[in-house]
Order: sequence, then C-alpha cells, then structure tokens
Amino acid sequence: MPSKSPRPVFRFAPSPNGLLHLGHALSAITNADMAAACGGRFLLRIEDIDATRCRPEFEASIFEDLAWLGLSWQGSVRRQSEHLPLYARGLERLKDLGLVYPAFMTRGEIRAAVASAEGAGQPWPRDPDGAPHYPGPERGWSAAERAAALASGRPHVWRLDMALALQAVGAQLFWEETGVGPQGETGVVPADPAAWGDVVLSRSDAPSSYHLCVVLDDAAQDVTHVVRGRDLFHATAVHRLLQSLLSLPAPFYHHHRLVLGPDGRKLSKSLGDTGLSALRAAGLSPEDVRALLL
Repeated sequence: MPSKSPRPVFRFAPSPNGLLHLGHALSAITNADMAAACGGRFLLRIEDIDATRCRPEFEASIFEDLAWLGLSWQGSVRRQSEHLPLYARGLERLKDLGLVYPAFMTRGEIRAAVASAEGAGQPWPRDPDGAPHYPGPERGWSAAERAAALASGRPHVWRLDMALALQAVGAQLFWEETGVGPQGETGVVPADPAAWGDVVLSRSDAPSSYHLCVVLDDAAQDVTHVVRGRDLFHATAVHRLLQSLLSLPAPFYHHHRLVLGPDGRKLSKSLGDTGLSALRAAGLSPEDVRALLL
C-alpha cells in the first residue's frame, strides 16, 4: 500500500505538446492546493519523452501559464528527456525477469486481425480506453525466434506479457484512492491490469511509454500523492503492477473530475480548447479561472 513519507510530495506533470487548457489548470491548482494544505512539496515535471511532438515553445508556455496562475514549485524542473537511462534500466529489468517481448505487428495488421476475428463472430477484448488487446503471436516465440526477428531489423515495440507479469506478482493488487473514480470508486480500489492486455512499454519513436516512465519518475522524485484527471483512473492498475514488479513504492492516488467542453467531451490540446493563453488574452484573471474550476 502507499509509501509513508515525513513530508508529502505532489507533482504536476504536463507534456509540452500543446498549450495548457482549463483541464490542466484544474490539475495544477488541485496539486498545489493539496500540497499547501498538508505542508507538502509541489513539484513540476515536464513529460517530454515524445520528441516528435514536444516543442520548446510549448514548454515555455507552461512556465508562463503557471506563473500567471500564481503557482510555483519547489526544486528544479524534471524533464523526462534528461533521464532516458533510467527508463532503459527499468525495461532491462523487466527483460531480465522474462516479462516483456518484442512485438512486430503494425497498427494496420492489428486492425485487420481484430476485424477478421470480430467478423467471424469472435468477441475481441478491448482495454478501458476502447483499444483492442494485442493479437500477435510473439509472446509464444522461442528465444531463438525472437533473436532472429530482432536481428532482422524489423520495426518493433516491447510489450509487457500481462499473463506472466500477473503470475510473477501472484497476489491481488490495490491502490488507495482519495478522490473518486468514474463509477464512484474510492478508498481501497482493486486493480485490474489484465483489462489492458499486453501494454506497450517502449517503441521506436519513444524510448519508453507513459506507463513505464510515470512509475519510475514518481519513485525517483519520492512522490507520495499522484493527483490527476479521472481519465487516468483505470491506468492506475497498470502502474500498480509495474510498481510491484520493479519494487517501487506505491503512492496515494487522487483522481479529480474532468473539465468538459460544451459538447460534453474532454478538453484537448490538439483542438485548442479553452487554452489558458487565450483566456488570459480575453481579459480573464487567475481568480476568474479559479472561479470557473473550483
């Protein structure tokens, strides 16, 4: 269960792949307010592992928006791009445990395989975000077959063998939820990592996945309270599994409500929804933003 620390540690961890919007403001303000209320530390982490989408100008706008909101953080900013060896060591540890495998099917091949199965009347499992579980045969390959495929230079990702990982843990996993989940879940929540299938832990265009990075970063920063949007509630199950496999401490989790647009969908950076810079340009004050959110 959650680690015990003499001083609580919270973190806001945006990705610099777009402008912050009201949903990010809610998360940042909630983290900062909760840290202040319990005498804890509030940290800033820049999740810039995706070099193809993250840009310096977006990172600069994050600092500008947080300063405008009146938020400050303790210590230096942690950037994922500066800690790639940490993520590589985590993946190697899972390889040494025999819990990951290289997967070579393309997105198109996955879609075709799933469509074929469903067209034949075979129900196909999907994860909580609606994506189909990986159908590839590689989890059953021999070491020689995997080595030959890797030596060929074929593009691939590394996936967690969920069945073997759960077998290695050998016990029911839980997390302590101080917020409220999508179905009203709170308190001690059972984790169901199997619902996600064989998740990706590393790919060619990003040296580590969100799942692996976040648990390693939280442990490295001694984070005791993870406060984030409810859209990541179910992903916590994968994070608890990786924490158990890698002998990492388990923080408390607090999932807050999402800020929705007029059409009822979650706000998105890619669509430019209610960007903080646009609200500032329109004459809103930080107090106005708080009034909209809290």
